[in-house]
Amino acid sequence: MRDRDSEHASDLREIEIIATNFKRRLSGVTSTIVQLIPKQIELGYHVATLGPGLPEDLPKLGWLRLPGLWRRPRRHRHRIWHARRNNEMLVGLLLRSVLRMPLKLVFTSAAQRRHSNYTRWLIRRMDAIIATSTRSGSFLQVPHTVIQHGVDLNRFHPPETPDDRMAATGLPGIYLIGCFGRVRHQKGTDLFVKAMIELLPRYPDWTAIVCGRVTAEHRGFGDELEKMVASAGLSDRIRFMGEVDDIKPWYRRATLYVAPSRNEGFGLTPLEAMASRTAVVASDAGAYAEMIVPGETGAVVPAGDGEALTKAIAFYLANPEETLRQGDNAVRHVRSEFALEKEATAIGDIYRQVLATNR
Repeated sequence: MRDRDSEHASDLREIEIIATNFKRRLSGVTSTIVQLIPKQIELGYHVATLGPGLPEDLPKLGWLRLPGLWRRPRRHRHRIWHARRNNEMLVGLLLRSVLRMPLKLVFTSAAQRRHSNYTRWLIRRMDAIIATSTRSGSFLQVPHTVIQHGVDLNRFHPPETPDDRMAATGLPGIYLIGCFGRVRHQKGTDLFVKAMIELLPRYPDWTAIVCGRVTAEHRGFGDELEKMVASAGLSDRIRFMGEVDDIKPWYRRATLYVAPSRNEGFGLTPLEAMASRTAVVASDAGAYAEMIVPGETGAVVPAGDGEALTKAIAFYLANPEETLRQGDNAVRHVRSEFALEKEATAIGDIYRQVLATNR
């Protein structure tokens, strides 16, 4: 597979899709690209990435090779320029409409807010629009197709080895509850920590972990949370793990996952948890409410409502057998509705429709 990827990236005429990523730091958009492109290649699409911050094993197109895009690809009259940010739309628009390169522009929107006049101006000039959820689509004022993100079921799967079990962590207790992602107010980490401080003294079989990076600008926020836990005498049962090398085993070790975000674009972590046979309590930020079947795979509460979050979590801590049952349901639900192949195939349908038009 890697040899074929390199061949596609080295021969511009073979490249049919350019997946742009104009942000160096890891983000949800970047994570989506990293998971999706190998699946697209596996399905037969000839894709190259453009931009920094992506793994070395993905096929890449350097900036100095952009003039080569004036030549048409071997199999089509145009190439797809797939943008997910404003600056990526703008560059694609300049290449297509000013420099007259044979490109078709596709934009994926995850934002759940009213777009600025500038963003709406860019969106109206795209050849096709994808919304990652029904909610994000409601903020678009142009025709669009809803294609929800999927999860790689080979990477995120139920426990298979002893290392995938709670016992392998060396942490106290029988059951693990986790909250993963960057530690900051937007992600609702404080709501999770406060819920744990209130609940864990009543449920001694459970231990909580927070996994995620604390950037310099949010260091004070993170330090304050650790002080709160220490003051409650729970430092042994509410652990701050920092940014772990591999988050996947931690999903498998957890019995319950909590996604308490106040604001989110789409949000992949509940899907990754459910694919790992872990029930989920989430806010209704992002597309969380569209992923979870309440009472069957987890629970959904209003974003920013700490009291509702604590109450929902309490049910699962008090009923671990039910939590395990919902984890079993979650695996089946994700495999049926959110497989990465389903997303890649649906996006491929959009590509074919766009390439077939003469606009």
